[in-house]
Amino acid sequence: MQRTMLQAKLHRVRVTQSELHYEGSCAIDDDLLDASGIREYQQIDIYNVTNGERFTTYAIRAQRGSRTISVNGAAAHKASPGDILIIAAYSAYSETEVQEFHPHLVYVDEHNRIIAQRDEIPVQVV
Repeated sequence: MQRTMLQAKLHRVRVTQSELHYEGSCAIDDDLLDASGIREYQQIDIYNVTNGERFTTYAIRAQRGSRTISVNGAAAHKASPGDILIIAAYSAYSETEVQEFHPHLVYVDEHNRIIAQRDEIPVQVV
């Protein structure tokens, strides 16, 4: 059996630009891709915290250190500069692999600078 698990998450990144007339994708700063383990051309799901939109596209590299998050093509209708996004990548793992599985979770500040990296979501007390 294979289980689809959260491989990586970029939590609360801000859209820096949206380019309607560009081949569809999401350009992500190379530093953020490296930190999360998301690969160029890998399928990603994007959850727009600002407006509730959810959509699927693929990642492409943006210039290292630019802090770019650019939503391109038709998806540009779903995200505007300043919007807050969660970008998630999922992968299939065998039952054996799941035993040692940990996601790569990357947290950023309001300028898309990495402020924390974790391999689990902290338990929240209600």
